[in-house]
Amino acid sequence: MAATEQTQEKKYYTNEELQEFKEIILKKIEEAKRNLELLNAAVANEGNDVTDTSPTFKTLEEGNSVLSKEENSKLAARQQKFIKDLEAALIRIENKTYGICKVTGKLIPKERLRAVPHTTMTIEAKEMQSKRR
Repeated sequence: MAATEQTQEKKYYTNEELQEFKEIILKKIEEAKRNLELLNAAVANEGNDVTDTSPTFKTLEEGNSVLSKEENSKLAARQQKFIKDLEAALIRIENKTYGICKVTGKLIPKERLRAVPHTTMTIEAKEMQSKRR
């Protein structure tokens, strides 16, 4: 019987393993929300600290400011998506479907989940997906 158990592939993670992933995800959400606050503050900062009266300097400085705000805005949007993906992973933990590849149905290796806790695919499935594109 023990030999059969070893040859059978594990289909899901235990409650203890899911708890470990939940702690990782909660820490990442906390960190991501702090980063999002900083990015939103940078985007909202309307102050111009251009003290030079030279029109050329002001134009260059304002152009740089707009570019930074656009970049920060894009980063904030990515951060919001990341938070949403992490929150979806928490739901999968509650549903006990966390760590199961949505393409192959196989268990995603722990190492991958620790590195990318919001992933829904194994490396193989991700590679297959990128080959189709």
